[in-house]
Amino acid sequence: MRRRIRSIAATAALALALPLAACASESGPPTLTWYINPDNGGQVKIASLCTQAAKGEYRITTEVLPRDAASQREQLARRLAAKDSSIDIMSLDPPFIPELAEPGFLAPIPSDVAEAVTTDVVQGAIDGATWRDELVAIPFWANTQLLWYRKSVAEAAGFDPAKTPVTWQQIMDAAAEQDKFLGVQGAKAESLTVWVNALIESAGGHILENPEASADELTLGFESDAGRKAAEIMGTIGREGLGGPGLPTADENATMTVFQRDRGSFMVNWPFVWSATNAAVEDGTLDASIVDDIGWAMYPQVDEGTDARPPYGGINLGIGAFSTHVDLALEAAQCIVSPENQAFYFATNGNPPSSTKAYDDPQVVEAFPMADVIRESLEKAAPRPQTPYYNEVSTGVQETWHPPASVNPDTTPREATDFITAVLRGEALL
Repeated sequence: MRRRIRSIAATAALALALPLAACASESGPPTLTWYINPDNGGQVKIASLCTQAAKGEYRITTEVLPRDAASQREQLARRLAAKDSSIDIMSLDPPFIPELAEPGFLAPIPSDVAEAVTTDVVQGAIDGATWRDELVAIPFWANTQLLWYRKSVAEAAGFDPAKTPVTWQQIMDAAAEQDKFLGVQGAKAESLTVWVNALIESAGGHILENPEASADELTLGFESDAGRKAAEIMGTIGREGLGGPGLPTADENATMTVFQRDRGSFMVNWPFVWSATNAAVEDGTLDASIVDDIGWAMYPQVDEGTDARPPYGGINLGIGAFSTHVDLALEAAQCIVSPENQAFYFATNGNPPSSTKAYDDPQVVEAFPMADVIRESLEKAAPRPQTPYYNEVSTGVQETWHPPASVNPDTTPREATDFITAVLRGEALL
């Protein structure tokens, strides 16, 4: 842990060049700054709604973080290491929460607030906001992946994923037999770690067996039956060309494009694909018949009869430990994550709520007919490894499990274990 704190502290000098909060006294109500991830304007609108609801007690302004999660983490870590008081509220990708919580960069969540913000909230979101058995962030929106499928392809294969859970082997066989492509994310990016983690978790294993341990004591779970099954699935899809020629560079958007074309069959992806596909139809760039041919179901099983553990993503709200308005920030965060605001955010921006009540909102039901499946998926979803060393683990996965065609159940689990262990011990560089 001392190595990690020194690593973050070493970048503090760089943060001093960034604009910090002005020390002059504020006129009027206190201004809370909410650092948000890029979206379609939903968080800015919610900030406005909560400013109005505060009735002059405070106002919320927003600052946009970089687009990719790794850059968001880097900017926030640097600024918090410099004790930047301008960070009142921040939208955090769940995997990076332990790294910020461990050195005390996140303000504690009082027990009464913790109870309020976890009532009627899906379990996956609570797990993703927890570190060392304590809630350290406030669940906001909670993402998960579904199995999207072309009804015509599933019908030709003789099964209906909406009625009976399907396995990875079933959809791989169906795609091969019909000369179709599977939509999976094979790019050397965070999306690859998401896929690897979901496969291993669905097979009953974990990438990290003891995620709260120090770097030199972490136990990796790749060399297990679950790790080998995950490698077999990924390697087969890569070697047999089932993911299409662009698989090594395919992210979520590229995968959606493959799925929308004539050779699309099955796809694992986030709910944004539904609104994006409908928007393309409205723009005239896609034929309306495609929407009629799309079905959705729970994430594929690795072992028949064993529930899958779908990916968990989304955003939680952290409260800056060095904010001069921690109490107001906690109050504002509770407004931000109200079921009404989460329902609005889902219906307008496509980001699923962590609140179970929000799924009953009429605007949600109208915009996302698969809302019940999303809610069910979030109850079974598995977070990515929660550790202060997540960056090393995730990047190590991407280095050793890419490209998918090179993944081999006999060698990849050992290679991943050796490489990540060496990185954590300072014996190798990413």
